[in-house]
Amino acid sequence: MCCDSKRRFLLLYATQKGQAKAIAEEISQQACAHGLEADMHCLSEMDKYNLETEKDPVVIVISTTGTGEPPDTARKFVKKIQDTTLPPDHFAHLQYGLLGLGDSEYMFFCNGGKTVDRRLQELGAQHFYDTGLADDCVGLELVVDPWIDGLWVALRKAILLQKEKEGMNSVVDAVSSPLSPAPHVVHELNLSSEVQNLRLEGDGARSSDVLSQNLDDINLVTPARNTEASLVHSVPPLSQSALNVPALPPEYIEVQFQDICGENPHLSSLILEATTFEVPVKKAVQLTREDAIKTALLLELDISDTVFDYQPGDAFCVICPNNANEVEELLHILGLSEKGDDFVCVKVKQGTKKKGASRPQHIPERSTLKFILTWCLEIRAILKKAFLRALVECTSDTGEKRRLQELCSRQGASDYTRFIRESNVCFLDLLHAFPSCKPSLNLLIEHLPKLQARSYSVSSSNLYQPGKLCFVFNVVEFPACPTRPVSRKGVCTGWLAALVAPLLHPSKNTLDTKGESSSTVKISICPRPNNTFHLPADPSVPFMMVGPGTGISPFIGFLQHRQKLREQHTDWEFGETWLFFGCRHQNRDYLFKQLRCFLENGTLTHLKVCFSRDSSTAEVAPPKYVQDVIRLYAKDVARVLLKERGYFYICGDKKNMADGVSDAVVDILSMEMEADRLEAMKILAMLREEKRYLQDVWS
Repeated sequence: MCCDSKRRFLLLYATQKGQAKAIAEEISQQACAHGLEADMHCLSEMDKYNLETEKDPVVIVISTTGTGEPPDTARKFVKKIQDTTLPPDHFAHLQYGLLGLGDSEYMFFCNGGKTVDRRLQELGAQHFYDTGLADDCVGLELVVDPWIDGLWVALRKAILLQKEKEGMNSVVDAVSSPLSPAPHVVHELNLSSEVQNLRLEGDGARSSDVLSQNLDDINLVTPARNTEASLVHSVPPLSQSALNVPALPPEYIEVQFQDICGENPHLSSLILEATTFEVPVKKAVQLTREDAIKTALLLELDISDTVFDYQPGDAFCVICPNNANEVEELLHILGLSEKGDDFVCVKVKQGTKKKGASRPQHIPERSTLKFILTWCLEIRAILKKAFLRALVECTSDTGEKRRLQELCSRQGASDYTRFIRESNVCFLDLLHAFPSCKPSLNLLIEHLPKLQARSYSVSSSNLYQPGKLCFVFNVVEFPACPTRPVSRKGVCTGWLAALVAPLLHPSKNTLDTKGESSSTVKISICPRPNNTFHLPADPSVPFMMVGPGTGISPFIGFLQHRQKLREQHTDWEFGETWLFFGCRHQNRDYLFKQLRCFLENGTLTHLKVCFSRDSSTAEVAPPKYVQDVIRLYAKDVARVLLKERGYFYICGDKKNMADGVSDAVVDILSMEMEADRLEAMKILAMLREEKRYLQDVWS
């Protein structure tokens, strides 16, 4: 315990990919330096805290996932507080501050945090500190850092008021007096380029931790001709600035190699939130021509022997490994090439100064080293500043050490954004760029996040194709660039493409006597239901679908489902259906030309397509993009949405398509209603609230 328990506050976090947890840990660590104690728990650990009886201030850090939902670890908590029988003064005793994490590229920015914040307010809870909403699109630290800086004064005031209420004057005197940092903790290190030698202090620091800050030496490492900043090189004023560097995170994991044999854990043990199913891939089809810019594949999974269930519009997750070559490369750089298949025991380091330290849930206690690097850690994750700070201690070259300090410092925030975040620099990239950096294995486990299962939209209907699940994806390509020495494919899409290659290009050796593939390819999946992106409950309600490229995927399931319903219920009334589809070239990447079949049998009422890269000899050039086509049918859009109370679905790229479609709809509403743009935007917001304007988008 780092301080008196009378200075306690409750710190709760809910995370999907580890960012909220990392920020909560930073708050907990800084709390000690401010003479406070953070009692930290995940929101899912509802047996370890009780907001109904909580008297101390509460700090909540919560992310957003999917289409604006709280993270999986917050779902039970959110369900509990959304109980409509709770009285409006249920949390009248509670004082809290909330930090929400989100991405403004998505429609419901920070909605996980906003949902919890709004509901706590409805139940009588009071803010002791203004809510912060951090945007991952521009850099979470732009809001997170100043929010944390201001937290401590607000917390001291909140604790002071609480103790005054309890009449504990002796404690009031202690809390209201200036709080000096604990002697063994330094939150920030002021690194001046004028100082030749700096001794690092703080948790985890050792007596040998000495940095030589000699600018002349650094200039020898980076020749004068480098006049532009890069990942490995800075320019004035940053290169000559004093730096505020985060405190060194205390190490808390110990990895021991063991001379034993055994089996690695089953993949199902890596997914705690849902049931996993191992299913065969029955068919793989390349939907694009070889000369298309992107390669789109359709995979058909056999789920007939499972209880896996889904609705059209749902998503599901594929449990995928890291690239095998990258894992081997990482083992080589770490000097562990010969130990990849050795078993290791991962446990909490004895005597660690990290409060509440525990082995990460996604890391098995015993497994091979290669299993951890392949299935457990996101080795492609963008490096967080705390990890960069820890890597400083593992770097021997003076110039490289200084550059890593700059990248994790406040003064180097813009360089971090430009050369780490926006360039998607991952751990391997950094190790190539800073060859004197030789981190220990425990640092990887402490700082690299969990390897996330990848989510895909279902592209089929269980009613139309019982026992089958189809999905469509582009094989993602990351070209080589100055910060990425080699080109790479997406973690999951690259793995899937390689896995199903025998199904795409079967040889005589892989075919059985019936001409079908004799090798069974299996993947592990888990459900991720979508609560809103479904067909209207009333089949007579009309709807419009906008899905260029692979964004058409869920709408194939919609149309299959609708076709089967029409066959089974000939006496039902069915509303009209519209589909707006677009791609680059009609002959190269028109993914589902069988859409014509839906049109011919009446399942699809209107099909409107466009091709952005095809040349045209027409006197009036055809529309290039789906948002352009939508404008041509303005009266129909307004009629379906306003008069007939229909639904409007969008799936695909957010930044370049979904925003353009939203702008087009706003213009249409403004024109058809003869209202100004602001009024039209309010109407669109109302449609979103009514769940009649729905998006399934990605950035």
